[in-house]
This record gives sequence, structure tokens and C-alpha cells, in this order.
Amino acid sequence: MLPPMILAVIPGLLIAWLIFRADRHERESWFPLLVCFMLGMIVTVPVMLVQEKVHALGADDPSSLVWALFSSFLVIALVEELFKFLILVVFPYRQPFFNEPLDGIVYAMMIGMGFATLENLLYALEFGIPTVVLRGLTAVPTHAVCAVMMGYFVGKAKFNKDKKKSQKLLLSGLLLAFAVHGIYDFFIIQEIYDWLIGFSILTLMVSLVFALKMFKEEQQESEEMWRERHPETPAQDPADKQDL
Repeated sequence: MLPPMILAVIPGLLIAWLIFRADRHERESWFPLLVCFMLGMIVTVPVMLVQEKVHALGADDPSSLVWALFSSFLVIALVEELFKFLILVVFPYRQPFFNEPLDGIVYAMMIGMGFATLENLLYALEFGIPTVVLRGLTAVPTHAVCAVMMGYFVGKAKFNKDKKKSQKLLLSGLLLAFAVHGIYDFFIIQEIYDWLIGFSILTLMVSLVFALKMFKEEQQESEEMWRERHPETPAQDPADKQDL
């Protein structure tokens, strides 16, 4: 059996690798991807410290509807998605290598998977294999779904010439990721009705369907943009010729 620490990093690394491979036409250089992944890991520490401080004040009573809503949406979802959003718009969003809408999803995913990987490692140290396996099938994919949704709108915002609309798209990405994350966590955290926990899986599955549609849309747009830039190139996967 694999040690908990190894099991903890597999889901995040696997999803990050799959996204990297799926970016077929303007594949990103490894260095900015690695930086984003590492920044996602680094920001996990202040996020968890903020959450612990708030919970220490008494914001941790899952049997109360008010506290469950407050904890899931504001203490967890808002804090985590806001920090990840800030990394995305401060670093890759402003760089010249962010040169197509799909990059919003790619870089958001690297940040999200960096965050989820360190978070999973910390849970592995405290709770062991059962929790790590469960989180690998639920919490890590939720971070991935939120990253796709946020990155989708951030990518749209980057290439929208209307400044006001661009700002609205940025806000939409943050709010959508926040909403999905908050709903998922509420069903996990609350202890009001045990049967409500099943809705966390439903939330993840429905969100995953929409996230896949968003990704495929941007993947198609990436291909179209690449064909316009390289009309003389035969129809084949250009990533096969790129250095990884």
C-alpha cells in the first residue's frame, strides 16, 4: 500500500498533468506552470491560518444553519477562492505568455492543484489514508472544477477589449467558483441532516459537467486560433513537435 504522503499528492499532480497534456496547440512552458503550482501551495498556509483563527472565535458549529453557511461560504470558499484568484490575476494574467483564453483555465488549474496538493498533504499528516483517499475523489476534483470555472471567465476577460465587460467577467469567475465551492462545502460541513451530504456529490457532478463544457469550448477556440496563426501547417497535433 502506498504511504499517505504519496497518495496525497497523486490526485493534484495527475489532474495538473492531464490539463497540461490537453493544452495541445499553444502548450505552456513548464516554468510559469511550475511557479503557479508552487504559488498555489504557498498560499495554502495563510489561508489555513485565517480559517483556524476564525474557527477559534467560535465559527465552527456545524449543527447551526447560520454557522454552517458562514463557515462554508465565507470562511472556506471565499477565502480560498479569493487567494487563488489574486494569484491568477496578479501573475499569469498580466504576462505575455498568457496569450489565449484557454490559458485562463490552464493557469487557474495549476494554482488550484498546488493548493489542493498541499492541503491534502496536511490532511494526510493528521488523518491518514482514509481521509486522503476520500478527498482525492471529492475535495481535489472540486478544486479542479472551481479552477476551470474561474479560469474560463478570466481567460474571456483577458481578451475582451471592453474594460467594463472585462471586469465583469473577472468578477463572474470569482463569484462562480466561490458559489460552487461554498455549496459543496455547506453540504459536507453541515450536521443538521445527514442525508444532505449526498448533495455535495450531486453538486460536484453537475459542476463537473459544466466545467467540462467550458474546457472543451476553450480547447476548440484554442485550436481555431492556432489554425489561423499557422494556416500552412497540416492538421495534426502541434504539441507533438513542442519540447516539453
